[in-house]
Amino acid sequence: MSEYVTNQRYQNNTNNDHEVMMKGRKLLEISGVKEVQSFDSEEFLLETVMGFLSVRGHDLHMKNLNVEEGIVSIVGKVDDLIYVDSSGSGKPKGLFGKLFK
Repeated sequence: MSEYVTNQRYQNNTNNDHEVMMKGRKLLEISGVKEVQSFDSEEFLLETVMGFLSVRGHDLHMKNLNVEEGIVSIVGKVDDLIYVDSSGSGKPKGLFGKLFK
């Protein structure tokens, strides 16, 4: 009989895995997070192993933060997810323009 292991995909996140799982625009589970740069009720800016990720929405708050495994859970109404590259085409605007001058 096989044994069921919960959260197996997140254990020992040492190989730079990055996953984003959204449930009904109300819950986000993100792995591969290196650092939470900033957050408020309308925007989270996360540094992930795949670049910076901006999560924007309404009534956002952090449900769970596991620094050792690089997992962040966010609840609230999610409007958009945007990956931001400092070397991307075009000039970043707003907050990102200030970050990547």
